[in-house]
Amino acid sequence: MCDSDNNQGFIVDTSFTRRNVVLTISSAAAVAALPGVALAADVTETDVMVPTPDGTADAVLFHPAGKGSWPAVLMWPDILGLRPVFREMGRRLAGAGYTVLVPNPFYRTKRAPIITGAFDFNKPDDRAKLSGLRESLNDAAIDRDATAFITFLDKQKQTNKRKGAGVQGYCFSGPFAFHTGAVRSDRIRAVATFHGGGLVTKDANSPHLLIPKTKASFVVAIARNDDAKQPDAKDVLKATFASAKRPATVEVYPADHGWCVAGGGSYNEASAEKAWAELLKLYRSNLV
Repeated sequence: MCDSDNNQGFIVDTSFTRRNVVLTISSAAAVAALPGVALAADVTETDVMVPTPDGTADAVLFHPAGKGSWPAVLMWPDILGLRPVFREMGRRLAGAGYTVLVPNPFYRTKRAPIITGAFDFNKPDDRAKLSGLRESLNDAAIDRDATAFITFLDKQKQTNKRKGAGVQGYCFSGPFAFHTGAVRSDRIRAVATFHGGGLVTKDANSPHLLIPKTKASFVVAIARNDDAKQPDAKDVLKATFASAKRPATVEVYPADHGWCVAGGGSYNEASAEKAWAELLKLYRSNLV
């Protein structure tokens, strides 16, 4: 887990300390704030149900309108789950030429949206709404889901299976992207994480230890306040990538945890757009 204030996306620790964080999960303003929203008219959006070993996951599938097939991308949302702002992010990425699946990671617990209305990390009642969500997703469950989601993408006629697939994670789902890259190393050629939480831990199952099991190139974008709290993480990541001979960009951004997700108190448009440009560069170079 990561540790940060003003967090749009992730619970940090069991104390859930937060300052001045009130989110409107379904805010139209958050969606409208996203650059590239005009691409929506060129994208087909379909609510889908994805079979997994543990049940059926609700998700949304995006692809460019019209006939054709495009590289597959799995977009894991943050701790607040599948909601309008992540739908718009999925639409924007599809508009750039990808077939994108955005799942509800918490389908075992309830259908999306997980949270509706205003959400304040400072309020115990609001924090209680998230109780147990992350705990339901152990490493084995994440691996099963990642496998099922990529399999589902590959069954879509809009997916070009001759090209590599990509995966990206935000906040608490940063480790999910690493897991996907490892468990589906046969397909994943690009992995991106943005203000990812818990990529480097002292545990035997630390996500960074999965890097040698991947066959992907990476972009790891770190929030400045996360870096301040764990300054050695970036160096561990760089050393692990180098040892595994995996191409990677590891960068600390001048923005706080949650900066990529519009509608949160930490959203930073300039840094979010830089991160988006790095994401597209990664995919255009590797999903070939």
